[in-house]
Amino acid sequence: MKEKDIHSLIFRTFRQDRSVVVGPGDDCAALDIGGGRLFLMAVDQVVSDVHYLREKTSASETAVKLLNRNLSDIAAMGGEPAFALLTIASKSADSRWITGFLGAIQKEAAKWKISICGGDISSTPKDVTVCTLTITGWVDKKRICLRKEARAGDLLYATGCFGNSFKSGHHLKFMPRIEAGKFLAGKYTRCMIDVSDGLLADSKRICEASKVSLVMDESSIPLRKGADIMSALSEGEDYELIFAVSPSNAARLEKEWPFKNIRLSRIGRFVPGGKGNIFGADRKLLTSKYKAGYEHFGS
Repeated sequence: MKEKDIHSLIFRTFRQDRSVVVGPGDDCAALDIGGGRLFLMAVDQVVSDVHYLREKTSASETAVKLLNRNLSDIAAMGGEPAFALLTIASKSADSRWITGFLGAIQKEAAKWKISICGGDISSTPKDVTVCTLTITGWVDKKRICLRKEARAGDLLYATGCFGNSFKSGHHLKFMPRIEAGKFLAGKYTRCMIDVSDGLLADSKRICEASKVSLVMDESSIPLRKGADIMSALSEGEDYELIFAVSPSNAARLEKEWPFKNIRLSRIGRFVPGGKGNIFGADRKLLTSKYKAGYEHFGS
């Protein structure tokens, strides 16, 4: 089974309580537990020699990536992080690695005022290390951003640069866009996603959820040093935000963008059509030219 097939099975299998405002299929789940805010929950993991190279990556780098990729999901919903749960499963991790990992993740959590308040430890039968973090947070009901809220005519914007993330080391050093997400949410956009699996794949997720298609201007996509358009569209691990903005808000957004160290780029326009297609400026399907993104269960 491919990832998409597993996701589809998950959506059909799990039944949600009425308090679940957003269930499987977005960057975070969102629960209405009273008051004017929604409670956000997300979980992510790092697996040795999948998300990082075990022989070349320190325990502290691994820990920071684990926390920050979870924070990127909170950012995509326009939220503020709060608490976390941590699990570690390994056969090979020694006391030095564990000590370094825990110290680094606590230091990083403190920066964001996150309490890591529980978890689990286990061993693995093979020489692999799997670390998982469940993150929670809060977002105002009126500001939450969902993948399904793009509309035909909206413009697609992006933060930062894309491509060559793994080879350049960006995937270990990125800064989650929490503050940018909060700035954008509700005021400029109600539709946002973080780019972890590839710009093409994650744009397509917005299109499919919103029942629109997209014309993407390949020449306007900002490239990270050493990247080409293929890596920018397909490799992932960028942890930047892409989001839909109505044309009436575009000029104001560009004028009022307060983050001088974060590049803001307009890279496309959503168009009618419920198939979730993504076209280049020449109106040819980009998915026929480039790999759609990372696939954990085979191509």
